[in-house]
Amino acid sequence: MTGRPVPVTDRAEQPERSVTRTTGALRRWLPLGALVAVIVAALIVGGAGRSHSSRSPGTRAHTIASELRCPVCQGLSVADSPSETAKAIFDDIRRRVDAGESDGAIRAHYVGSYGEWILLKPQTSGMGAVVWVLPVMALLLGAGGLALAFRRWRREPARAATDEDRALVEAALNEGPTA
Repeated sequence: MTGRPVPVTDRAEQPERSVTRTTGALRRWLPLGALVAVIVAALIVGGAGRSHSSRSPGTRAHTIASELRCPVCQGLSVADSPSETAKAIFDDIRRRVDAGESDGAIRAHYVGSYGEWILLKPQTSGMGAVVWVLPVMALLLGAGGLALAFRRWRREPARAATDEDRALVEAALNEGPTA
């Protein structure tokens, strides 16, 4: 409650108040519902391309190579690097794909040989999940903080200058510059 007195009304006016309450609740929850819908849609779209069982061996090899960091360049993927080491790794990946190894097994081989840093994308489980979850949580907390701040600012009544404030400003203007 805001501490304002509630006017006494007839029962005939009750449906109008009910509509106002419903509209207020809708205004309050609609942005949150829209945010949830956008997040769910992004997760669905982001996960839509996860199942690639019918890809060609060349495409699989390129996909795996684009997820691994070049040990020489370290800023480029194996697929994008012009170094001889990257070319050798790409050829090994292609050989493993042709031999029928799964994508996960090939990645696991290189993580076992070089460590987690060889992956350009962090793992989405364990501590690697923190890298994916932390920005989303920061965004949600920031949006929630802004929503609370806007709500608080909207509730505060507009403050008008009092006669005392006007007198103080008038006195300061009449004094003129004191430089």
